[in-house]
Amino acid sequence: MKNRKILLVGLVVFSVLLTSFSFYAYQIVFTPNILVEQEDRSLIIQPEESFEELRKRLHKEGIIQDMISFSFLSKLMEYPENVKPGHYVLKKDMSNLEAIRLLRSGMQTPVNVTFNNVRTKELLAKELSENLMAEEEELYRLMHDSATLARYGFDSLNVVSMFIPNTYEFFWTTSAEEVFERMHEEYEKFWNEERRAKAEQLGLNPKEVSVLASIVKAETSKRDEMPRVAGVYLNRLDKNMRLEADPTLIFAANDFTIRRVLNEHKKIDSPYNTYMYAGLPPGPINVPSITAIDAVLNAEDHRFLFFCAREDFSGYHNFAATYREHLRNARKWQQALNKQKVYR
Repeated sequence: MKNRKILLVGLVVFSVLLTSFSFYAYQIVFTPNILVEQEDRSLIIQPEESFEELRKRLHKEGIIQDMISFSFLSKLMEYPENVKPGHYVLKKDMSNLEAIRLLRSGMQTPVNVTFNNVRTKELLAKELSENLMAEEEELYRLMHDSATLARYGFDSLNVVSMFIPNTYEFFWTTSAEEVFERMHEEYEKFWNEERRAKAEQLGLNPKEVSVLASIVKAETSKRDEMPRVAGVYLNRLDKNMRLEADPTLIFAANDFTIRRVLNEHKKIDSPYNTYMYAGLPPGPINVPSITAIDAVLNAEDHRFLFFCAREDFSGYHNFAATYREHLRNARKWQQALNKQKVYR
């Protein structure tokens, strides 16, 4: 009878312990422990970041509520030996099991890389690297690496035309070399048969179209005016006239604060000085937008050879077919600048 009581007590104690252990095990695995009562959050795990470093960071940033349970299950699932760098989105009220499975799998959430209105290669490298592991310095170096550029058919002067402004999805761990490969793929997609045929009709290749588009983009921000501006420059090219595009002087001077181009700027000896040298400059003066590229490919057919900013500062331009008419327009613009005390 006594042994039976002892056995019964033992069974009760065992049942209680088993129930308690099962409940705790359930909590460890399935109870929300990530971003409890918070919002979804992005997490970037750096290359070479250890589990211990990551664990401490998750706790310090308030992402994990119960560190002991997370650490225990991580070790059972061998996550400390399988930490993978990347960009992950942790959902609110995730369980330890869900979070560890996600991080251990390396299933990243892509990041958006957007670039537009970029003037220089330095700024392009910076914008590309902002949401990627690829470093700005390495991207800029590749823009001057002749071996890399030759693989894609570009050089350091025209390489920016390979980068078509848009929003692209990348994995955060994308390297600089992989960025170049992806951008070249997007370039080939963009320059489809239709666009290439239009370029050929203009007597230009895609790189030359991009150069002209960069000038058009710098001349006007008005989409509806871009095809007309493009038509002016195409007319000048057809007549073997120098382009005499003020934005190329600003680029040659490397001074984007210039608001008024002066005669002194026209004396800058640079292949980008289209007052001094005929034809297109050797490369784009900015990263041309899709709108500007298509404006060149679909340029307006007209007789205008000149244009000048309107004196009302609307951003639009007055166009002229004769130099005499252009001088009248230019005088109005110069008087407007003088009135606003804009002298450089």
